[in-house]
Amino acid sequence: MKDSKKTMELKFERIIPAPPGKVFDGWLSPKTPGTPWHEKQKLLLSPKVDGFFYWLINGTAHYGRFTQIERPRRIQHTWMSRYTSGEESTVTVTFKQKGADTLMTLVHSGLPKNELSKAHKAGWNYFLDKLAKTFSGESAKSVKEPKGWRDR
Repeated sequence: MKDSKKTMELKFERIIPAPPGKVFDGWLSPKTPGTPWHEKQKLLLSPKVDGFFYWLINGTAHYGRFTQIERPRRIQHTWMSRYTSGEESTVTVTFKQKGADTLMTLVHSGLPKNELSKAHKAGWNYFLDKLAKTFSGESAKSVKEPKGWRDR
């Protein structure tokens, strides 16, 4: 178990104008703008329990293993990259019905408390903003990339 004094957690929420099953399926699809899997240089994706992913974007490799997939409520996977200092962290995404919409919550936990890990805040906000625009029928292209995104 990681020492919580040496790690941090980031939490993000968005209201997505679609039912949970549709948002859940969209989040796992490389065809959906606003998912990490959509923007890539290279992607290997096996979205099943104990399935792995390898995601290369802007020259940075991210990889992990799916640990929970409970359609349409929850996806959890490990996450590692140079921005986690090579340490394994955990991404948990939940989808809850909220009227006709979905409350989507992404929690990235176990991140080392350092400046590199803080870059995940801009990255996750970028993707979730794009996803919300995609499902609202707006152009996801209007979401601006985080500053320095291509320079990493």
